[in-house]
Amino acid sequence: MIGRIHSIETMGLRDGPGIRFVVFFQGCQLRCLYCHNPDTWDLNSGKEILAKALLEKALRYKSYFKKSGGGITCSGGDPLMQPKFLIEFLKLCKENGLHTAIDTSGFGKGNYEEILKYTDLVILDIKHVDNEGYKKITGRDIKEFKKFTQKLNESSKNVWIRHVVVPGLTDNKKHIQRFKEMVKGFKNVENVELIPYHTLGVNKYEAMGIPYKLNGIEQMSKERIKELEKLL
Repeated sequence: MIGRIHSIETMGLRDGPGIRFVVFFQGCQLRCLYCHNPDTWDLNSGKEILAKALLEKALRYKSYFKKSGGGITCSGGDPLMQPKFLIEFLKLCKENGLHTAIDTSGFGKGNYEEILKYTDLVILDIKHVDNEGYKKITGRDIKEFKKFTQKLNESSKNVWIRHVVVPGLTDNKKHIQRFKEMVKGFKNVENVELIPYHTLGVNKYEAMGIPYKLNGIEQMSKERIKELEKLL
């Protein structure tokens, strides 16, 4: 099975427990206003690689995984955009005793139940709590996200939840309280993190000739994030 990947990070420390081999998959159907990796959107871009070849690269770091409690994280883009390749790669990882995580927005092409069979941890990026807000931020309907989260809850896999906080969009107390209620609906939540909006990816939009829709919005301060975290 051949997949398309954007890049690899060999010693990741934020994408799951321990030291991680992070694979950034190509392809994403969402067009989030604050996305800092627009170069991962196109499913037909990136580098082609066989699942076995990708595993071989990862196994070079197996000693680090064992010492730190780490493993493999499939990120993106969104790994759910390449379900068949993702399933084959995750299967190979589990056959070799590796801890697996997927870092996803929960918006892909189905096969969610099969994917989750070979996943130990789901790092879920929640874009918004209702369909209106979801459409405004991502340009898409929330229905597909709901399909994934239903399968996620049925699987009882461990979950880390992340939510980007954008000034004027998702930084008010009412929204954070609704987000808190949504989080309560998930099983086995180990960690909840509010991510401050930043502008580090703006230069990519300029290079790719894509209008950046949040021009003029200042970065979220860490102090404001700390205030909102008290509401969780």
